[in-house]
Amino acid sequence: MPRFLAPLLLLCLTFNAHADSYITRLLNKPVPGGVAVVDLGSAAQAPKASYQGKPVLVVKEQNNWLAIVGVPLTVKPGTQQISSGHRNLSFTVGNKKYPEQRITLKNKQQVNPDPDNLKRIEGELAEQLQAYRSFSPNTPSNLLLDKPVNGPLSSKFGVRRFFNGEERNPHAGLDFAVPAGTPIKTPAAGKVILVGDYFFNGNTVFVDHGQGFISMFCHMSKIDVKVGQQLARGGVVGKVGATGRATGPHMHWNVSLNDARVDPAIFIGAFQP
Repeated sequence: MPRFLAPLLLLCLTFNAHADSYITRLLNKPVPGGVAVVDLGSAAQAPKASYQGKPVLVVKEQNNWLAIVGVPLTVKPGTQQISSGHRNLSFTVGNKKYPEQRITLKNKQQVNPDPDNLKRIEGELAEQLQAYRSFSPNTPSNLLLDKPVNGPLSSKFGVRRFFNGEERNPHAGLDFAVPAGTPIKTPAAGKVILVGDYFFNGNTVFVDHGQGFISMFCHMSKIDVKVGQQLARGGVVGKVGATGRATGPHMHWNVSLNDARVDPAIFIGAFQP
């Protein structure tokens, strides 16, 4: 082999190893509402990274650092960039079309709330947004997540929802069709950072898994945890119910990265392009 080809071959092998890493194969679904895995190199210390001005989860795989970037549903297909140190690193967001869902609600307040309920909703939204923006230094215990409950999916992430014919926010999580009272288990270790009984979400729990990687569970019939409580992987947070804006018992689960709600199916090996 010519001498000048050896370094080039080594560089190609190194790049391919990083590009085909386990975490990349598992999580790299760079679409609106998806996840981008961006190679940060092999620095001695953990590098920091940010996307759209918000800190990003960084993990180490073998000798390489990877940024695990949540891509908001509102991002258009094309080139996006994260910042890390003095570098801007690009990734490409592809296309994904989400289906529609039409729901009829008897309680019209849950479609067009009156001024008193709107005031309540605004306050509750501020609380929940603050929780989603939490960023603790801990590394998540696992990135391949467990299902919070065992049951069939009844509504996918990203579905455009129409309540009584009026379009509202897309579905920001996964719904599982399971009976009321089914225990809900946290899919990774974490700290409870918020509990509440909210107008739309009903009984709700937020669990911080570390570095802006957050699970939210809602519509629960019962909450079994308190703010500040540390949970091991598989710890019970509460029970399935139909509180808030729900047409029947089910388990709703959100996953958030860098304050972007992303498809939980990515983390349980159930993502569909």
